[in-house]
Amino acid sequence: MSTHFTTRLHAAIKQKKTPALVGIDPRFEFLPDELQDKAISSGKDPWSAKAKAFAEFGCRLIDVIAPLVPAVKPQAAFFEELGHAGTTALAEVMQHARKSGLIVICDGKRGDIGSTAEAYARAYLAGADPSAAPWGADCLTVNPYLGADTLEPFVKVCQERGAGIYVLVRTSNPGSGEFQDRKSDGKKLFEHVAKVVEDLAQRTSENDWGAVGAVVGATYPEELEQLRTAMPHTPLLVPGYGSQGGTAADVAAAFSSDGLGAVVNSSRGINFAFRSDKYKDQFAPHEWEQAIEQATHDMIADLAQHTPAGKLQ
Repeated sequence: MSTHFTTRLHAAIKQKKTPALVGIDPRFEFLPDELQDKAISSGKDPWSAKAKAFAEFGCRLIDVIAPLVPAVKPQAAFFEELGHAGTTALAEVMQHARKSGLIVICDGKRGDIGSTAEAYARAYLAGADPSAAPWGADCLTVNPYLGADTLEPFVKVCQERGAGIYVLVRTSNPGSGEFQDRKSDGKKLFEHVAKVVEDLAQRTSENDWGAVGAVVGATYPEELEQLRTAMPHTPLLVPGYGSQGGTAADVAAAFSSDGLGAVVNSSRGINFAFRSDKYKDQFAPHEWEQAIEQATHDMIADLAQHTPAGKLQ
């Protein structure tokens, strides 16, 4: 069995028959009331109490979605906000996801020079063997702003361990164009970054797909289509679907004709489905896990209907 990151990811996508990726973005004020009440009444300091609630929420969410999707994307920032207790909770959630058979993409957006970049890579990127790094992630999101050379330590660890990285290329936030649209030599900055990423993807490829991927937002569908053409060997991580306004039709161009080559992320729309207008009338507050399950099924069906991912069904 291959240890290559994208080969493993595609195997998981084929097994679950969907490219749906669930982000894990716990925010205390949005958690189920039962978890908030338990934390408040625990008598612990607020950071430890919230961290315990985050860990329980993340693990229970994983138990619901593990049979349905190939991968999860814990957002490190929400855990780190709670200090050492939060980082312990993040590790617990990622370990639980790995034990549940999920691909784990840690959304840390790390990036630095030289030995510091290598330290980030070795800390987070366990790759095929969860015990190879303390955080145990299969994959990490990476910021390329400091230059192409700062990606090399991450690429090295990816090749050593069967790990992957997703490099920020065209992000989904409204203000992304302020820097990413700046032109040099007739090309926008994100196009220059895309060229570097595609070169690294080709260098690390197996079965035509690299271990180096790109983050490209669903909120810019025309540019998403352009970048899919410009990066034919680069797996894509597509945020912006759902709560940020991106639709399944918007992300269709991210895929190759067989429905592979991309994962589409939804975080808030699934994590807090039980608080949304769409589901809160269907499910009581204590049925938050059932709401999460239904929202996940709905996302899978939506992607299958409106994108090449339907060929996976």
